[in-house]
Amino acid sequence: MTIRVLLADGQALVRASIRLLIASETDIEVVGEAATGDEAVGLARSTRADVVLMDIRMPGMDGLAATRVISADKGLPGVRVLMLTGLEADEHVFLALRAGASGFLEKGVELPDLLRAIRLVAAGEALLSPRATRALIAGYLATPDMTSAPSAELMSLTGRERQVLVLVAAGLSNDAIAEELDVSPSTAKTHVNRIMAKLGVSARAQLVAIAYRSGHVHPDQMFRPGTTSP
Repeated sequence: MTIRVLLADGQALVRASIRLLIASETDIEVVGEAATGDEAVGLARSTRADVVLMDIRMPGMDGLAATRVISADKGLPGVRVLMLTGLEADEHVFLALRAGASGFLEKGVELPDLLRAIRLVAAGEALLSPRATRALIAGYLATPDMTSAPSAELMSLTGRERQVLVLVAAGLSNDAIAEELDVSPSTAKTHVNRIMAKLGVSARAQLVAIAYRSGHVHPDQMFRPGTTSP
């Protein structure tokens, strides 16, 4: 299956460079380019891209606002946003992930890492570096009304779903979760999707903060072998 990518960046040169970098990949294609956040939202709706490579800083509606709109649009459940920025500032990481982004990547990243990020996010994984995770946790803990899902929703999780939540928060991919629990990758993915639905979150990355705040996982459990963090 070909991964459909939408490039959203205020600089035409950056968009052209990224397009050129991934042009030779047989499983990834660029289906549109946006220079503003408004264009990104419109093209996300018209192209139904799998992944939006979204710059934080753009004219008009910025990347954060555009990500919030895309993530909240019930007509775009399969569109995932991978944020791009020139500087991995902690506040940007938190705001991007809170807006519903599935991952965070610095501009200038090496091609193999960019391709890996696109494929991971398209597959429904979260792309969080240890630094991004620390920023996410710190930001959520500093914002009481965003720190955790309601206790009733957490209580609705089955025992197996609680196991999966811990593994997701520890940074494991669906394949690694499947291996850990001796189930199929599709079963692991189903568990993750059900947990997200029950907890009312739109991005897998948000489960990290919820699990941390609720006491389901602790910092020393983050990013075990086989995780999806770079």
